[in-house]
Amino acid sequence: MRTPINVSTWDGPADRVPAILVHGTFTWAELTFEHQRPLARRRRVLLPDRRGFGDSPDLEGEGVTSDYAVDADDVVALLGAGAHLVGHSYGGTVAMLAAAARPDLVRSLTLIEPCAHQLAAAEPVVAAAVEDGRRFMAGARRGTPEEYVATAYRDATPPEPADRLLRAARTALGERPCWLAELAVTPLAQAPFPKLVILGGWERTPPGYRPGMAAVMRTVAATTADLIGARLARIPGAAHEPQREQPAAVNALLEKLWDGTEETACPSPDA
Repeated sequence: MRTPINVSTWDGPADRVPAILVHGTFTWAELTFEHQRPLARRRRVLLPDRRGFGDSPDLEGEGVTSDYAVDADDVVALLGAGAHLVGHSYGGTVAMLAAAARPDLVRSLTLIEPCAHQLAAAEPVVAAAVEDGRRFMAGARRGTPEEYVATAYRDATPPEPADRLLRAARTALGERPCWLAELAVTPLAQAPFPKLVILGGWERTPPGYRPGMAAVMRTVAATTADLIGARLARIPGAAHEPQREQPAAVNALLEKLWDGTEETACPSPDA
């Protein structure tokens, strides 16, 4: 039996359906979603640290430092009697797998800039990005976590604490790539809960991102939304981290989705 992961909780009203926010790679939950704390005014919010990140234990015995399939099992264990599920980037892959495994426990699914590249692998721009990702990670893995941090934050200030970021880099270098994940979309397309895919406007590409990522993410997000029957929402002024770059807009989308879902599922006695 695996050691339980760390789950931070923002307490909110217990009579509302809780939300689970799943972070991506090279980070941890409370950093990724630090601007989503206002959401706890309306409901309890759970922020799991994926294995190898934040305060969660390392992944042992799997041959990799992080595995989206293991993460999905961890998320399923948190769904309880039902929850709204949100995943960013790598966390989008995790959220999709968890939702497909237990659609009966998911009240809504939101994917923020999901790295579900295999769903759009037939598109040349995505296929080229996958090959570029293979080459880039092969070179990065020959270096050290310190060098990976220096490369990623060459033109930006790295987040604190430094030791937590270094651990995140070490885990990211040895993880199972989410952009190679084979994702079953039929269970999600058939699921009755509402789905939302959030995409940054990508008016500019911030430092630290691979060339051409804007076109790749536009294609991946649009394809994912189409295949699972999700609404696609574009956030102007944001790139790969809309929840950090334009948090008010993202929070408003999430609250509208969640509240609408619960009003539909639980009509008032006078309805």
